[in-house]
Amino acid sequence: MGFEPPRRLATALRERHGDAAADDWLGRLPGLAERVPGEAGLTVERVVAPGGRDSLVLLVHDEAGEPAALKLAPPFTRPDLEREALAHWNGWGAVRLLGQAPEGSLVLERLHPEVSLRSLPEAKALLEAAGTVRKLWVEPPAGHGFETVAARTARQAEAMEPHRADAVAGDLTAAALAAREELLAAPAEELLLHGDFRQGKVLAGDRAPWLAVGPDPLVGERAYDLARLVRERVEDLVASSAGAPAARRRVHKLADSLDVDRERLRGWTLFRTVESGARALAAGRRQEAEWLLEFAAWL
Repeated sequence: MGFEPPRRLATALRERHGDAAADDWLGRLPGLAERVPGEAGLTVERVVAPGGRDSLVLLVHDEAGEPAALKLAPPFTRPDLEREALAHWNGWGAVRLLGQAPEGSLVLERLHPEVSLRSLPEAKALLEAAGTVRKLWVEPPAGHGFETVAARTARQAEAMEPHRADAVAGDLTAAALAAREELLAAPAEELLLHGDFRQGKVLAGDRAPWLAVGPDPLVGERAYDLARLVRERVEDLVASSAGAPAARRRVHKLADSLDVDRERLRGWTLFRTVESGARALAAGRRQEAEWLLEFAAWL
């Protein structure tokens, strides 16, 4: 099965993990996509396009002809942790793990990759997203290997430090870093989190209407996990004359519907939005960065 690695995957891996590591794995990816399905007894139907930002997903059939999906991910994205989280959820609110294939790849329940919550009107999408993420917040398994919110955000905060002097993002960066310090200083819950929860990570299924995919799992408080969802469709909010009050209402509505403290959700939303904006600036995605930073300023 000859193909070029999807552009979105290549761009995201290089931005997040560096050119050397990304290019090494991307160079091996066509061979992996050719070899691994056969070794796992799977027949490839097609590649999911445009696909994700950290893996290649193939729609496959197993030896009995049953549909499934095969996820190929580089080892530096820690697919072993995704496997551990999916096994712990066991299909509750998330795609079901069916097995493991060579090279650390995952065999997953077949969902409908072309239908995510982003296909729904905004209000309905947020309602369904809240109902889905609520199921994922469970006690982590004993002896787990997941990192904590504190550890992950420490790395992000270090990368953000140079932006304190940025003419565009300096003040917001300082506010975001201060918010993180304040949030971590107060006691918080320790639950298993999706880690990258947003509308595009919730797909239509047959076993359940909506199921989460692609976790980047970690352990911490629900407000952190919910924060990425707050800025959904940020470009639409920025284009609206009522964007600022709409953003603040969204914080309050999501916090209240999921029994999360409003101020903690606001704080983590500020940090995660500015962190994403700083990465976008560094990668030269200026339009995206401007949307994110404007949104963060409203909080």
